[in-house]
This record gives sequence, C-alpha cells and structure tokens, in this order.
Amino acid sequence: MIFSVQPVEHRFFGWRIVAAAFTVLFVVYGVQFSFGTFVGDVVADTGWSENRLQLIFAIYIGLYSALSAISGWVTDRMGPRPVVAVGAVLLTGGYLLWATADSIFVVAIGMAVVAPLGMSCSWVPCNATVVRWFVVRRGYATAIATAGGSLANILVPPIAAVLVSAYGWRIAILAMSLAGGVCMLLSSIVLERDPEGIGQQPDGRLAPRVNPGEDLLEGMTPAEAWRSRTYWKIFGMYALTFVAVFVPFVHGVQFAQSLGASLQTASTVISAIGIGGLLGRLIMGPVSDRIGRKNAVMLALLLETVSFLGMAATNTLWLLYLSAVTFGFAYGGGVVVFPPLVADLFGRAHAGSIVGRIFATAGAMAAIGPYTAQVLRDALGNYRWAFLLSGIANGLALILATRLPRRAEHS
Repeated sequence: MIFSVQPVEHRFFGWRIVAAAFTVLFVVYGVQFSFGTFVGDVVADTGWSENRLQLIFAIYIGLYSALSAISGWVTDRMGPRPVVAVGAVLLTGGYLLWATADSIFVVAIGMAVVAPLGMSCSWVPCNATVVRWFVVRRGYATAIATAGGSLANILVPPIAAVLVSAYGWRIAILAMSLAGGVCMLLSSIVLERDPEGIGQQPDGRLAPRVNPGEDLLEGMTPAEAWRSRTYWKIFGMYALTFVAVFVPFVHGVQFAQSLGASLQTASTVISAIGIGGLLGRLIMGPVSDRIGRKNAVMLALLLETVSFLGMAATNTLWLLYLSAVTFGFAYGGGVVVFPPLVADLFGRAHAGSIVGRIFATAGAMAAIGPYTAQVLRDALGNYRWAFLLSGIANGLALILATRLPRRAEHS
C-alpha cells in the first residue's frame, strides 16, 4: 500500500497582520483624538495654562512625526514586533505621567518627551508592515488597517467624555491609556515583518504571481530613493497637503460658530470630517488597486483642493458640512494611498525607512498650518484666506502628483 503525504497548507497570515495594525492605530489615535475632551477639565481642575497644554500637544505631534524616520528604519531591520511593543510601553508611560502629574512640568516630560517616542512606533511601523504582506490587494489591506484611526476619531472621544464626566479626567486618561497600551502590546505579538519570513508569499497562495523584479524584497535602499526625483516629488506633494491638513481639525469648530452655529452643533463638524475620513480610507484603498496609485492620489488631492475652496467660499452651514465630509474623504484617501505608493515605486525591502523619512519631514509640516491660520484669522478677522491658501497648497500638490511615474523605479 502506497501512502501519499500532502503538504499542509497554512492559512494566509496577512489578514491577521491587518487586524493587528487596525487595533494598534485604533487605540493610539483614539487616545490622541480625545485630547480636546480632557483639556477643559484639566485647566479647570489644576489651573494650568491651556496655551501651554496646547504647546505641549503641538510638540508631541511634531516630535512623533520626526521620530517616525527612526522607527521605520528600525522596523526594517528588527521587524515590527519589538518596535510596537516598546512603543506600547512608552506611549502608556507618557499618558500615565500626565494622569498622575502634580505640575505642568511633569506633563511636559510625559507628553512632549516620552509619549512621542511611543507614538512614533505606531503609524509607520504598522503601515510599512502591511504593505510588505500585500501586492495585488495592497491598497485594500492598507485601507482596512488605517481605518482604525478614522473609526477611533468617531467613537473614542464620546467615550472619553463619558469617562471624564463620571470619574474625572485623571481616571479617564489612566483607564484609556492602560487599556490602549495592553491592546497595543498584545497586537505587537501578531506582527511579522514579511510573509517570506514564515514561508508564505504576498497576498497568499491564491494571489497571481508578480513579474520578477516588480515587487521583490530587493527594492531600492533609502539612499537610492533619496537620490531619486520621484522621492522628492512625493515629499513635496505630501508636504504641501500636510501643511494644511490640521487646519479644519483645529479651526473647524470656531469657523462653524462664526457662521452662527452653537458650540454643540459646531463640534459635529469634526465628526463629519471623521466620517468622511473613514469612507475615504475604505473606498480609496481598494480603488487604488484598480485604477493605480497615481490616479488615486490625484483624485484625492483634487477633492481636497475643492473642499478647501468650498470652505473658503461658504456662508452657510450645509456647504461647510459638505466641504468637511469631502475634506475627510480626500484626506483619508490620500493618506491610505501613501504607504502603498512608496512600496509600489521603491519596493518592499526598505518601505519602513522610506515611508518614515517622508512622513517625518513632510508630516512635520502639519504643525505650521493651524498656527498660520490663527495668525491670518487675527489679522483679517476671518478664516477665508487660511482655507484659500490651503486649497492653493493642495492644488500645487496635485500638479506634483501628475508628474509621478506609473511604474516602479527599481524594476
């Protein structure tokens, strides 16, 4: 009697990677987007300066963006598991310092030093890992992973508000940071650097084979990418759009109030952006797999330009809400295409380092826009010039996007 032994097929691990990345981004951005929920009670309870708290938060955003260049580089070399695990400990530690602080100096140490170190171990490492696991469905997979951040924008701040009302801001921050840190730490266990490391292939066994050299792990090194014109086109494109991206988040509520909305109604402008962002990620990711990353990012930038021009021209709340949803959709769509675009053009081998470098430098531009918008508002009495200039910046980004190549440079 002859027995034939068939090899055991292992279920494709890539979707577990996506689920882990979704969880990490949900918890880290959920706590971050709740900052505004805590501030009022913190100031009322402690007497600390709101301006100083806002400055600490601005430093936090700028520093974790800059540190993403390092976390991306480390992810390429050590894999995402230790990076995200260390990030979980540091991010939780930073928020715990804030929750237990008896002086604003301790808050600054926690939120302007420790927490940014941890936060930098989230977006770039997670997205760089997801794009290593997929080629054919890269946009779809990245869309699901990054949707965690948008969903957190919608769901977590109301939960934070309930916790603050019931237990106070210290308990709220304590509970959310500990729960988020545990979820982030457990998710890190699942993360594997690439499918080849555990004997699998991108997209799973049923995925069509790619042409040799099209998406191999031999892709361009960061130094080679740095010397590429395409790298600087992508950098310029995202720098121009990121410089304006926080303007609606920071000033949207005040702009709505200037149109006659109550505070409660005006606050829903941020929710409208969040809903648009979730739809943008879930739709534009899969669409980019079909129409190509270049066409997808051009569409996103076109919609973002139109949305800012709509905000600049609006005199009614309905047009503001329409513009806010459009902006969220375009921003979500543009961000979700970013890591797949880099992996498509430069390969998977050093995706973390290259995405991290661009995010660290272009993303840091996001700190400029809200401050400039406030200066223009104080000087001119309204936000229209701020929104108009934001639209112009995105229009210039769109022009750069038209100059991107459609095919990989490393093939």
